[in-house]
Amino acid sequence: MNEQAILYKIKDELEHILSAVPFIKVNESLLEASLGNVRVDLEVKFKINGRLLSLLIEIKSLGEPRIIRTAIQQLREYSNLIENAYPMVAAPYISEDTANLCKQNKVGYIDLAGNCFLTFDRVYIERKYYPNPIVEKRRVRSIFSPKSSRILRVLFSNPQRRPWGVWELAKESNVSIGLVSKVKERLLDLEYISGDKYLALTRPIELLEEWAKNYSFRKNKIYDYFSFDNIRDIEQKLSQYCRQQQIPYALTLFSGAALVAPFSRYTRGFAYVGKNISEVVDQLGLKEVSSGPNFTILEPYDEGVFYGSNETHDMKVVSDVQLYLDLISFKGRGEESAKFLLEQRIKPKW
Repeated sequence: MNEQAILYKIKDELEHILSAVPFIKVNESLLEASLGNVRVDLEVKFKINGRLLSLLIEIKSLGEPRIIRTAIQQLREYSNLIENAYPMVAAPYISEDTANLCKQNKVGYIDLAGNCFLTFDRVYIERKYYPNPIVEKRRVRSIFSPKSSRILRVLFSNPQRRPWGVWELAKESNVSIGLVSKVKERLLDLEYISGDKYLALTRPIELLEEWAKNYSFRKNKIYDYFSFDNIRDIEQKLSQYCRQQQIPYALTLFSGAALVAPFSRYTRGFAYVGKNISEVVDQLGLKEVSSGPNFTILEPYDEGVFYGSNETHDMKVVSDVQLYLDLISFKGRGEESAKFLLEQRIKPKW
């Protein structure tokens, strides 16, 4: 939706909101109002007990933090040009992050979903938790697609490292420079990274939590098995065989957590195996079952799951980030283990 279309909808909604307050009288709404040498997208003039006030609204076609931050800077300049003016931003949708940004800067906001925040004089109006009516899920999901997420894995891999250049990030992620550039712009808009030529995460935990909302370990092909062997014996045999045969593998979920962040006992093991799964299964003597499995092999949805794997007790375990993503999407005990991992291993690194 373009800014012009948003403008008319926001104008009508603001007039409706203000008119519902008994002691407010709306005078007029001016599109592209002139403030000296500058123009503001929308000015709504109204009176409270005979005193004239104005709302100065900047309209944006996207409500992402980086874009709204620019609008806030503009509004600060505009507010100095007129007395009794209250600055506001408007967009199709204002996320929770953007809403907090506005409040921190003492700027109001309104969107087409119904969310709004206004506080001035004796007025306090807040409406929140309205979902995005025209949510662009594809744009959000694009940074969590299989190849795009390889870029995220690299950014998460070494918190103490110097920022990444676009070219070296593409090489390390095994993706094109074009894709890195697109993901970079999206992450900048959402203020998850900083930098232009060199990139570094600025809000890693928030990004990881958003990634978790767009991920499930069920993205992988799942093969369930049963064995009379002890689970730890199965894990060790699988590790030894895959190492000998040069088969990519890594323990995950409760098998991985037990080695790097033990939280609770487990009765079912999990491992990623990159190829020759039937060969591995035969070697371990596993029997495929439709219920009651005690060992599960995951065929990776993308090779990125192996990036940053660690060796512990002569067995490979997926990276802490991959382990967190898998655990948090496993309801119940998985979520509890994920939170423990986050507090014990991931947060301290940042």
